[in-house]
Amino acid sequence: MRRSEPLAALDQALSAIAPYGRTDLEDRLRQSRYRLRTGRVRVLVVGEFKQGKSLLVNGLVRAPVCPVFDDVATSVPTVVRYAEKPTAALVRVLEVSDDGDPERAKTERVELPIEELGQHIAETGNPGNREGWRQAEIGLPRALLAGGLEIVDTPGVGGLNSVHGAATMAELPSADAVLFVSDASQEYTAPELEFLRQATKACPNVLCVLSKADLYPEWERIAELDRGHLAAESIAADLLVVSSALRVHAIRTGDDAADEESGFPVLISYLREQVVAQADLLARRSTAHDIVAVTEQLATALLAERTSYTDPEQAEHVIRELTEAKAHAAALKERSARWQHTLSDGVADLNADIDYDLRDRMRDIVREAEEEVNKAGDPKKIWDQLAGWVEQEVSAAVAANFLWTAQRARWLAGQVAEHFSGGADLLPKIRTGHEDPLAGIQAMELRSGEPFGVGQKALSGLRGGYIGVLMFGMLGTIVGLSLINPFSIGAGLLMGAKGFTDDRRRVFAKRQADAKAAIRRYADDVIFQAGKESRELLRRVQRDLRDYYIDRAEETNRSLKESLTAAEQSARKSQDEQRRRLAEIPEELARLETLHKRAVAMVPGAVREPQEPKLIEAAR
Repeated sequence: MRRSEPLAALDQALSAIAPYGRTDLEDRLRQSRYRLRTGRVRVLVVGEFKQGKSLLVNGLVRAPVCPVFDDVATSVPTVVRYAEKPTAALVRVLEVSDDGDPERAKTERVELPIEELGQHIAETGNPGNREGWRQAEIGLPRALLAGGLEIVDTPGVGGLNSVHGAATMAELPSADAVLFVSDASQEYTAPELEFLRQATKACPNVLCVLSKADLYPEWERIAELDRGHLAAESIAADLLVVSSALRVHAIRTGDDAADEESGFPVLISYLREQVVAQADLLARRSTAHDIVAVTEQLATALLAERTSYTDPEQAEHVIRELTEAKAHAAALKERSARWQHTLSDGVADLNADIDYDLRDRMRDIVREAEEEVNKAGDPKKIWDQLAGWVEQEVSAAVAANFLWTAQRARWLAGQVAEHFSGGADLLPKIRTGHEDPLAGIQAMELRSGEPFGVGQKALSGLRGGYIGVLMFGMLGTIVGLSLINPFSIGAGLLMGAKGFTDDRRRVFAKRQADAKAAIRRYADDVIFQAGKESRELLRRVQRDLRDYYIDRAEETNRSLKESLTAAEQSARKSQDEQRRRLAEIPEELARLETLHKRAVAMVPGAVREPQEPKLIEAAR
């Protein structure tokens, strides 16, 4: 990513504003500089189980860093980013932050050789990620990654309908791009199309990759069918065909023609031009916006001071305008400001809507699961399958709920920006990441309850049969029959069967009640934990927006205050001081104008010009 120019512009800006003692403006530029240096472009590689995601990542970085097995899936996300020398590490969360922000969580980082990574991130050595790793991190000295690009190989265990698939969906808002991988063995399935619909809503760049074209002769027909599905579902995503095996062959043999045929050069061009370049443009735009805002605020004070020297009558008008603007800026910091009301009311409404959405989703899952319990008779026979289905559906519902939360939070940020400055052309970065809300929830368990094996079944039949024989045998003795007679034996058989049936019905009813209670208990735990996480997410959004706009209002207020003070004090200066300042002010304005022009030139047409061209006017 070409960020040397905006970094140089920021260094120049920090040097230019240092004499003015504006620590608030310096902090703003330093934060912008930090974002440029630490900003990463995150690309998620997602798809169903065993579709070739890990091999695709290996082909992109030209190294076998992600383990590839014929019958074993990845269980831990693997992040591949730039490093001066090859490195590998595993990251585990030790303590979640108070606000649930994953960036502030206390983590443990364990470095190890790259060749040993496979036994910790694959299902064979770490089934179900029982070791509890958040992610694996691999560093490679690759030109593709040097600009801040990081590629994430997501877990493939269970496919898109699994818990891992739902967790991947929840990560979509944090991604700059998504590569959706599906092999050429068949056309898109309904779960894949549903995932793509969600992905295109949450992420600005989604590219469909048809893998393993070398293994399936009908790949062209599958590609056309997939494109037809995308068009029919109005999913705005292009489709690219690649062959990872051909890419590996081309790397080993140095065959450029085979490399071109593999489709990877086109994929790499897409990442550079459509993903990295767009992120670079956004970073430049944000930097230019900050520099322009800082230069305009400093120029306001200089122009007010110069006007008071050269045109005393106009100075009174300038002072009056500055006083009104200062009062308006001060009002923006008050809790009664319109943007403050929009923010607080919006967060309250979002909390209510998101809580209702989560409860509604959980209620539908519980209702459907209870219907399955009623149909099954004995829930113990289907419990493993039912529990797995419920956990998958719950995980998908929670992921969809958090995805909707992130979308609504971004919409709220736009509303707040509109009410703060009358435009939402540049929004602050808000943190919508979160820890897995289902990580601390225990799996559903069906209590063993009363056993009903062969012995219990026999005992129930004997008990009923004994009562039947005894009852009807005693009645038979009245008419001269023996205690054991055909009538008493028949009655015993009937009573034994009824006793067996009643006991089975009672045991099964108890198991059904226990199963429904376990399902409701699990849903309640999910609602409690996921609801807490969503509220924490919205509180972070509220704090981020509130702090950002209060800082902007404070900057503006301080700039106007200093401009007003400079204009008022200029009349009390001696003529020698006035002449000296009149000679200094144009030089300072010229430096600010140069800085302003450099910032605007970084992103032509993307930075909103000020309504009054103060710097250009001052230079004349």
